Amino acid sequence: MTDINHIQPVHLDALQEAGNIGAGNAATALSQLLNKKIDLHVPSVRMVDFQAMQAIAGGEEEVVAAAFLRITGEAPGSMFFILQKEEAEELAYTLTGRKVNIIDDSFDELAASALRELGNILAGAYLSALADFTGLSMQPSVPSLAVDMAGAVISEGLLEVSTKGDHAIVIDTEMEEAESSDSDAVTGQFFLLPDPKAFEKIFKSLGVEWS
Repeated sequence: MTDINHIQPVHLDALQEAGNIGAGNAATALSQLLNKKIDLHVPSVRMVDFQAMQAIAGGEEEVVAAAFLRITGEAPGSMFFILQKEEAEELAYTLTGRKVNIIDDSFDELAASALRELGNILAGAYLSALADFTGLSMQPSVPSLAVDMAGAVISEGLLEVSTKGDHAIVIDTEMEEAESSDSDAVTGQFFLLPDPKAFEKIFKSLGVEWS
């Protein structure tokens, strides 16, 4: 079990600051990739138990696109980047210029590859910023992408980590085209699931007195 009794809002604020630094770096990379200015920011970071993850992703039966990756280094763990159906389709259109429906044949390898690369850029930028903040090395694996109901996606991903921990760090993420007056922000969530010893290392580096 993960002991989170000593984690205070100030420690989550530090993770949010790291998230916004990472978001800024990811926005630069995406702007270059898309040849348009992209704004990214992290409005909030929170701690939840595993049972709350499905609700945050939209509900157990909500269809989502989810990138899943493992984290290696001094603070190993796992990470999900989850987009609800409409958000995934909007981002696929932004990235490829083609309209897709993620639950039919229009969602081809090009669209899937674009969303995987998006997850790769965002995860890499966030973990790099978090590594700088904590002084711990963290490297993401190449992400896999799944389209399914949120309950199924999260349950499958948790099979690997459920015996190791019981809490996730939720990093809310908003992205929009900076110079478009009719562009709505696309929202998604990162779920960072450090292995228990990594959880302790991360928060100790932020000043938490761990019992």
